[in-house]
Amino acid sequence: MITRLPQSVAALVTRASEPEFAAWRRSIVRLGGCANPIHLVGAATVYDTTTGAALLSYGSDVHGGRLLTACGNRRAAVCPACSAVYRADTYQLVRAGLVGGKNVPEAVSGHPRVFATLTAPGFGPVHTRRERDGRVPPCRPRWAGDRCPHGTPVGCRERHSTDDPRLGEPLCPRCYDYAGAVLWHAFAGRLWHRFGLELRREVARRAGLSRTEFGEVARLSYAKVAEYQRRGLVHFHAVIRLDGPDGPDSHPPCWATVPLLVDSVRAVVGRVGLNAPGAAVIGPRALRFGAQVDVRPVTSYRRDARERPASPASVAGYIAKYATKGAESAGAVDGRIRHARDMVMLPVRAHVLRMIATCWWLGGLTEFAPLGLRRWAHMLGYGGHFSTKSRRYSTTLTALRQARTDHRAEQQRVSLGLAGHSTVTVGRWRYAGRGYSPEAALLAASVREGGASHGA
Repeated sequence: MITRLPQSVAALVTRASEPEFAAWRRSIVRLGGCANPIHLVGAATVYDTTTGAALLSYGSDVHGGRLLTACGNRRAAVCPACSAVYRADTYQLVRAGLVGGKNVPEAVSGHPRVFATLTAPGFGPVHTRRERDGRVPPCRPRWAGDRCPHGTPVGCRERHSTDDPRLGEPLCPRCYDYAGAVLWHAFAGRLWHRFGLELRREVARRAGLSRTEFGEVARLSYAKVAEYQRRGLVHFHAVIRLDGPDGPDSHPPCWATVPLLVDSVRAVVGRVGLNAPGAAVIGPRALRFGAQVDVRPVTSYRRDARERPASPASVAGYIAKYATKGAESAGAVDGRIRHARDMVMLPVRAHVLRMIATCWWLGGLTEFAPLGLRRWAHMLGYGGHFSTKSRRYSTTLTALRQARTDHRAEQQRVSLGLAGHSTVTVGRWRYAGRGYSPEAALLAASVREGGASHGA
């Protein structure tokens, strides 16, 4: 019996017999397993900056006349390989702001810093799973006869498993405030901005300073990430640090302590709020953070069992992990919705579909047009950045990428025998598509698999 090879395997075997297979293979392997590379067409020349002589020329003469470059997408659901690089860069960025390195002084590890989690408020009871001392209590224990105005039980006595599809689903969808949830998402970034402003005022007040005086002696820096919960709402994880006036390069004043920062964060969260637009259409909505606030000192060792401190490595790893995730972690989709008819075929659960539909409905009303809710319907209304930092927190992703680019360029100069030359590269490239042929996709998948096994 003759077994026919899959198309991708047969194409790879054919490609392997071609004279330029080794160069073609290198062009794929060097992408590190990128799932959706960008195709460029053009050419470049390396010049000696001292003599002006052309030392090397190259063009898009591999892989069908095109040069491939990695997509650089941060989301693990889109490109696992590129998101792993983004996650590693984010880890280094956050860690440098906690222990130093990457042009940040090590003395920053002595500055007051906390790891805070700011949650979304509740817009209606949802099925949930909690663990207490290794035991899983009932979801929402209530009297058996208690029902909502729509006749749905207001409680749930089940102990849900971790993979129960009902987790995050409202007990009664008709009672759930979908309009409030979508609007909270639309204003979550502005709430965070107000939180930062109010936190500076609170720290200054507790130190007995005016806002102007505070700016002359201290500075608040942060790095944060947004994480989608199972109920489809984001909450923010943030490192918040108190420095001297010049950021991590200057020592904070003597009154700057971790307890002061912890108390200030807790006091401010409940005060920050916004009034949503469109009250005449859907009723008034006061948008605030949730009542659940977790603030932990970031320390290298455990001082007090009651403090529940977090280590710099664990905090950096946690933020970096969620910097590569999007709304798909809550069961949403990873691409924009162009037409209302597209919602019919979306592979999402009922709760997520209702949030998407609410974005589409509100986005079509004049009162909510400036929010661009239809544009962000696939993100359940959240259009903010997933990971951000203040200007003086630590290094930047751009600096980390440039350092990696410079390192690779130096390696290339050494391999080409140009190590002793001061060079500049001049070229012109244009976009020519993206993706892989079947045989290239097979090779890229093997590179990703090999990288995952090596990382494990």
